[in-house]
Amino acid sequence: MVLRIHFTAEDLLGTRFADGPAPLLEVELAVAMLQRPGADPAFARRNRMLGSTGARSVSPLTELVPVTGAGPFFLDPLSVDLEQGLELVRSSTNTLVRSELSRICRNGLPVTPLMRGLANEDRQAWRYLETSLRASHAALIDAVWPRLRTGFDTDLAWRGQVQREQGLRGMLAGLYPGSRWRGSTLEIAVARELDFRLEGGGVLLLPSAQWTGEPLCGPLPDGVLLLVYPALTPLSHLPEEAPAPGAAPDEPVAALLGRTRSAVLRLTLREPTTSQLAGELGISVASASEHARALRRAGLVSTVRAGRAVRHSCTPLGHRLLAAAVTAHRATSGP
Repeated sequence: MVLRIHFTAEDLLGTRFADGPAPLLEVELAVAMLQRPGADPAFARRNRMLGSTGARSVSPLTELVPVTGAGPFFLDPLSVDLEQGLELVRSSTNTLVRSELSRICRNGLPVTPLMRGLANEDRQAWRYLETSLRASHAALIDAVWPRLRTGFDTDLAWRGQVQREQGLRGMLAGLYPGSRWRGSTLEIAVARELDFRLEGGGVLLLPSAQWTGEPLCGPLPDGVLLLVYPALTPLSHLPEEAPAPGAAPDEPVAALLGRTRSAVLRLTLREPTTSQLAGELGISVASASEHARALRRAGLVSTVRAGRAVRHSCTPLGHRLLAAAVTAHRATSGP
């Protein structure tokens, strides 16, 4: 299965990143993640911490947001803050609401009284939805918003570096594992067959630090295709605070990649096997393999098979990142 995005030259010129994470989109992604058992330990912990009040606030949204994250477009408008987003939700046309509810039901969600109320423009149903969105934002997003912003910013900084090294096509192909170009079409391995012909609208890229599923996409009202993808560093690996001036040389890299992934990158200077990585860091082989895979996707690590083992080595781009961290450490730590 594959997602195909057909670009024209005009589309490539119009491709850009969003200005920042969108509050209601992050709410929707969080609701989807909470329904993915075992998807991320951080979300399992968050689920346990919600309590009965938080769980009740999220419950109505699970009627609208499937585990795939592909909820109705009227529920997750791009906005600079929560209030603007809620205003956009309230102003959704009934035509859009009905068509989107039909779409998510065709894709497997059962019809519920809430859906019927929204489709029939019932004021009580819409007030109920807004209350749930506000409460879910408070329960799921407020506390982690600074880290979501950090994950967004660091992903953009890294993609900019990759684009300088490999060009726009190389950067786009590196957004998700298994992606490749076939002529002017970007193919992304997903669970369904999807085709999007842009015809001049371009693509708006939006990384999310809390989304670990497949890339999600859909057309915006202005004809631009929105592509949401997992940020390089997931929320569970982002540090609680930015590194302080004078921190250890690895700290800037840890802020970008997360501490474990930063340690994996440094160890690849010795070209270890996956088992050696796991042993050095005290993590499972599966976890070491996943970290190496993420670093490989970012162009920082290359992997080759040596007999039955797999060896990982730091790429020139990875070397430059580690060297830049040392330079930054020397500049901030003083004589």
